[in-house]
Amino acid sequence: MSNNGYEEIADLTAMELGRLYRLGELSPLDATRAALARIEACNSEVNAYCHVAEESALESAKASEQRWLKGEALGPIDGVPSSIKDLTKVAGMPIRSGSLTSTDELATEDAPFSARMREAGAVILGKTTTPEFGWKGVTDSRATGVTRNPWDTGKTAGGSSGGAAAAAALNMGVLHQGSDAGGSIRIPGGFCGVFGIKPTFGYIPQWPASAMTTLSHLGPMTRTVEDSLLMMDAVAQPDHRDWYSDRKFDGYWIDILDRPLEGLKVAYSPTLGYVNVDPGVRACVDRAVATLIELGAEVEEVDPGFSDPLEMFSTLWFAGAGKVVSGMSEAQRDLLDPGFRAIGEQGMKIDIVDYMKAVDARAALGIKMGEFHQQYDLLVTPTLPITAFDAGRDTTDDSQKYWMEWTPFSYPFNLTQQPASTSPCGLVDGLPVGLQIVGAKGADALVLNACRRLERALPMQWLSRPKAGSRG
Repeated sequence: MSNNGYEEIADLTAMELGRLYRLGELSPLDATRAALARIEACNSEVNAYCHVAEESALESAKASEQRWLKGEALGPIDGVPSSIKDLTKVAGMPIRSGSLTSTDELATEDAPFSARMREAGAVILGKTTTPEFGWKGVTDSRATGVTRNPWDTGKTAGGSSGGAAAAAALNMGVLHQGSDAGGSIRIPGGFCGVFGIKPTFGYIPQWPASAMTTLSHLGPMTRTVEDSLLMMDAVAQPDHRDWYSDRKFDGYWIDILDRPLEGLKVAYSPTLGYVNVDPGVRACVDRAVATLIELGAEVEEVDPGFSDPLEMFSTLWFAGAGKVVSGMSEAQRDLLDPGFRAIGEQGMKIDIVDYMKAVDARAALGIKMGEFHQQYDLLVTPTLPITAFDAGRDTTDDSQKYWMEWTPFSYPFNLTQQPASTSPCGLVDGLPVGLQIVGAKGADALVLNACRRLERALPMQWLSRPKAGSRG
């Protein structure tokens, strides 16, 4: 072993940690020390964490250790090292939101997600990086710098949950919270080769509310589907502070796994009818779809039948940014990422009639997808049309103005509030490729079960360890 004997411990999943805790063969304190050692070894290379709370994490781990020894564990993730994205409040930790306009003031209360994780006994290691207010599909900011891809640190980790994705890929902690208002779980999950899901809107409460309101979903980012299900059991609980939080799953999320896929009707749309996809990415996704067929799914190559909703999405997104910027002084605006300031000031000029037309167009898209899922249980696409590009850029090349132009597979399903996941399905030139699975609203169980079956069936020899960090 390296890193003081903690290297192997740091590679364990939440399911494996829970089993070892129950058997008395491993302590939450050892697991937390292993995660902290991994952060120390890797964070300088990838910049996944903007705040590490070592002292409070070790205190939480000691308390968890005592509960397991007494047979009083709070649940299966008691003592599991975890992280929270720096857009979400954690009592006793700063919430910088990747912005120089914020302060180092410590939050005095937990957001619902953080509270549920604590109540389940999870050890919160710290806060993961985000671009300013989560505004774009890569993770860099003037406040916290550039977050890099563990597979190639010259490439972006994606965003806006890039810190969580990089941390998950390197197991700098085991369970990680992301947020997704246009792809911000799925984009970095796809680029970094980890699993992530944007659950149906309403399952996981969000407070304070996102500036992007009903576009924004919170969800887990982990190395395995099982670990994400353990997180869902903890955090998918209504909270009175989020009046949109109106869904409650009947039973335990972890119990949905490993149901046969025979008879499942799956639509495979490799381009959505309008996306140019890298041939290597397409080949990886084709192979994963072939595996779904081998597992018994009935797959038909068909597009869902809508045109690119970029204009309506941009209207809603820019308006949300405008709401944030409108409350700032000129001095504060001068501190902003120029790109965020630009879309915020553009959003402030959106006419209310144009905004309401975008709302109507969004509703029409939701109805269309509802009708589509009357015929097909799931929709499968690439997560992204490309692999990770150079770090420090907002777009793949100078011909693109906005990040949404290179991530056309993700934002349509924020508009429709459907569950949408990303699963690693191969490598192109040493960089991960993601497969997106989308279900009808409320059909999260179908999505997650298909992801788990695919995870078990895909040949995993392609998935070597990421390069970042001292591995010993």
